Parts: sequence; C-alpha cells; structure tokens
Amino acid sequence: MTRAGDGWRGWDDYAAFYDWENAQTVQRRDVAFWERLAAAAEGPILELGCGTGRITVPVARSGVPLTGIDRSMPMLARAVRKLRRAKLHDEALLVRGDIRYLPFRRGRFALVMAPYGILQSLTREADLAATLASVARVMPKGARFGIDLVPDLPRWSEYAARKTLSGQMGRGTKVALVEAVRQDRARRLTIFDQRYVTVRHGVRRQHRFTLTFRTLSIRQMARRLEGAGFGIDAVLGDYRGGPWDARADVWVILATKR
Repeated sequence: MTRAGDGWRGWDDYAAFYDWENAQTVQRRDVAFWERLAAAAEGPILELGCGTGRITVPVARSGVPLTGIDRSMPMLARAVRKLRRAKLHDEALLVRGDIRYLPFRRGRFALVMAPYGILQSLTREADLAATLASVARVMPKGARFGIDLVPDLPRWSEYAARKTLSGQMGRGTKVALVEAVRQDRARRLTIFDQRYVTVRHGVRRQHRFTLTFRTLSIRQMARRLEGAGFGIDAVLGDYRGGPWDARADVWVILATKR
C-alpha cells in the first residue's frame, strides 16, 4: 500500500480509469465555467494538472493559446490522443512537469487554471507553498488564478472494501470500483485505497493504487494565496457564479496576481 502523504502517487495507475469514473461523477458540470474563464483571458493560459485532457480539449477549441502540465505520462498520453482525434493538437502544448517548479518563463501566463481539486494533491504544506510561489512567478501583475476545490472530502465516512461504481468501460470491458476511505484528520488528509476490477474476454484483473488529498478551509487557502502575492477577487459556491457556502458541493476561488 502506498504510504499516505505522497499525493502525486497513484495517478499513473488511475489514468486508465479516470475518464470512466468522472463520466459518472463530476461529468461535465465544470467545463463551461473553465471555458468562460479562458474566453475572458487576455493572453496565454496554463492548466495545472491537465491529466487526460478533460478540461484541456474543450478549452483548446476556443483558440486561446493553452499549455497543460502534468506529472503523469500515462495521463498526458491520453490527453494527446484526445487532442489528435479532435484535430486540436496544434492548439495546445502539453508538458510533463512538476507544478511545484513550473518550467516556464517569468510572467508568461494571463490565466492559470487549477481545476477539480488539483491543489489538494499537494499534501504537504511545503509543496503547496512552492506551487503557489511558482504560479505567481509565471504570471504578470493583474493575471488571474482560478482554483477549484472539493470541499466535502473530510466529511467522507471511513469504510473498507465498498463497491461504489460499476459498469461498462469501452468495448467488451466490465469494470467495478471497490474502494476504502481513511481519514488522517491531524494532517487533513483523505486517503482512497482504490481497487478496480476489470473483466475482459473472461479474464479478470485487479488494479490497486492509493490516492491522497488534503483539504484546507477557504480561509486557510486564502491566507496562503495572499502570502504568495495574490488578492482574492471572489469565492463561489458553484460553477454558475453562486455565492460561497461552507456546505456547497464545490468551492471556487478567483484571485489576481498583485
């Protein structure tokens, strides 16, 4: 079992199942929000943790210069295939890299997007601080930083070996997700031990990995952003611009580089 705390681990193994799972959970409810934010950007865009291209591909259709960065090569390989199928491979640059040390020149991006809780994969305080400093470095004064947080993870009940999703994945493959949830409340971590069971042509396989997420309150995240040189413009409680509420399904922070 992967030790809790290494938030970047597990994503290579998750790549094969990421789109299937998200089609049944988050679906596309956040896509239009990021499209609108990108359309309003007055310059190049950077997407942190672009993964399989779930946000990258629809934003690339807008024609705005877009760069996506992710640490996982299996995730990026899927994003590349999607862009090619959509004939958008010239509209987006995908880079394998570490968001704590962004390999881009100072002041390059007018908008940096951090969709779907990507900053919550930074499970150590030093990693979050390094990432925010790195993001600030690649943004000029007045550039915008959009952050999407998943707020309810600390409220997840702990359980073991629960079948939470099942269905068909692609042609001829049946898949089921059996997961366990653990909470490390002292470190604000929620740990998901994932077991995907696939059956294809009568062959049954199991794929095991662990995903770890850290959850900070809005106030805590705002303090860290302000310390990194950002001013908070808005805190939203949904993807339509609704007011923030501690019980909302999503927390969105819009900030500006000071």
